[in-house]
Amino acid sequence: MEKKPPCPACNSLYGYEMDGKLVCPECGFEWVAEVAGEIGAFVVKDANGNILADGDTVVVVKDLPVKGAVKAIKAGTKVKNIRLVEGDHNIDCKIEGFGAMALKSEFVRKG
Repeated sequence: MEKKPPCPACNSLYGYEMDGKLVCPECGFEWVAEVAGEIGAFVVKDANGNILADGDTVVVVKDLPVKGAVKAIKAGTKVKNIRLVEGDHNIDCKIEGFGAMALKSEFVRKG
C-alpha cells in the first residue's frame, strides 16, 4: 500500500486520492498527486541544509582522514560531479589525488 503524504493545509494523515488529486477529508484541501509524490522522495542535504543533486559541485568543510592514505582530504577541497546514493555515506565521487571515494553529506557544502 502506498503511503500518502499529510495534508499541506492541516497535516491530516487521512488524505485520499480522487481524480488525480489528493483530497483531505478534514479540511477539504485538494492538491496534485505528482507534487505529493515528490515529498517522500530521496533527499540529501549538505552541512548547511541545502539540497544536493546529482552532478553538483561540493566543497569539503573539514579535514577528513582516509584509511590507508598518508594524508587527509583537506578542508576546502572541491569535488565536482557528485552522485547521490542511499546509505550512510551518501555521496559517491572522484577526488583528485585520492580516486573514487564515498563521503557523508554532513561534511560538505554546496559550492
